[in-house]
Amino acid sequence: MKDSSCLLSKYLVLGLAGLFALLIANNAISDNQELDISGNVAFQLRGFTQDALWADQNSSDVESSISGEWEVRWRSEDNSQRVSFIPFARWDENDDKRSHFDLKEAYWAYKNGEIELLFGVNRIFWGVTESVHLVDVINQTDLVEDLDQEDKLGQPMISLALQKDWGLLSFYLLPYFRERSFPGVNGRLRAASPVDADNAKYESGNKRKHLDFALRYSHYFGDIDLGLHYFNGTNRDPRLGVGANNSDVVLNYDQMEQIGLDLQYTRGSWLWKLESFVRDGYEESFFASIAGFEYTFYQVFEGAGDVGVLLEYQYDNRSSYEAATSADNDVFIGARWVLNNMQDGSILAGVVVDNKTSEAFYSIEAESRLKEDVVLELQVRLIAHSEPGESFHPFSRDNYIQLQINRFF
Repeated sequence: MKDSSCLLSKYLVLGLAGLFALLIANNAISDNQELDISGNVAFQLRGFTQDALWADQNSSDVESSISGEWEVRWRSEDNSQRVSFIPFARWDENDDKRSHFDLKEAYWAYKNGEIELLFGVNRIFWGVTESVHLVDVINQTDLVEDLDQEDKLGQPMISLALQKDWGLLSFYLLPYFRERSFPGVNGRLRAASPVDADNAKYESGNKRKHLDFALRYSHYFGDIDLGLHYFNGTNRDPRLGVGANNSDVVLNYDQMEQIGLDLQYTRGSWLWKLESFVRDGYEESFFASIAGFEYTFYQVFEGAGDVGVLLEYQYDNRSSYEAATSADNDVFIGARWVLNNMQDGSILAGVVVDNKTSEAFYSIEAESRLKEDVVLELQVRLIAHSEPGESFHPFSRDNYIQLQINRFF
């Protein structure tokens, strides 16, 4: 059974934050202050190249979904206050877990000189690398949106930022934990056993209400952009365990401490990137890092665009007792082509190869503007050379081509 009290608490927190933001926005409208309302509606088609691997998965070769996002942003005339309210919703024809609603942002922020206080739901991004964002630990992954773990759920927080000449110091209090979303029994891109997301286990007796906190310092020194952080709280990456009936997967959310670094050095056409952390996890402390570069060739093909070449190495020495990761000894090779045309076209293609098993994950992302307010996106995900027991084998027959058309307003 679902934990109805936890479910109620979650939507109560999110709902109150959203209501708070709307009340302030309404006051802004009455005062004729700066208010911006926008959004988009998207229709998505996924075509799978093979039949599903696991029982109960949807057998359709093509599945569709519709999503929408509404953005309300307000700023006071003296720039001392701002409000952001961004709800998101998706309906999926096959997977009821992928049909979901989330408040990506719903906050009020007040700035006085060098200090800014923020209250509500927000998205915080840390990191500089392309293939994996090791240090991005504030927001939970929205795994039903995409396998690449780029999409995040809104995180309730109180944050305080101090901007000085010597850098930006940010402090975060995170009073409520968001559990990771997973595809349902009928969904594609899931493991052999469905995830029992309603009966997660926590190391903390306060469960979702454990008070997490984080501290980050960031600054630039000439051509170097530096970020240092400390996080103490509930691990966003769950350990996977076997349920009581030996069929469903149970999620275990442990407490952790993490010290991390993100670094980017810009020199001409070169971008050198590094993300690293040391984490005190479930049973041990371990180290993880990703390092690489991006080199850009400008005005190639007679000025048709800029081409960037990317190379990154992923390393992680955690044991099998910790939350699983596929980025333990892998190489990412990719290319980015930004077209200099009226349609703002771009293509990002790459492959991650496991040095031990030769397992490979191919990805292509492209987009182009059809009209001023209409954007077409193409996405391809392919898994190759994956054997039973390896990281991507559960999804080895979920290769797909995806088309999405976005209408902005």
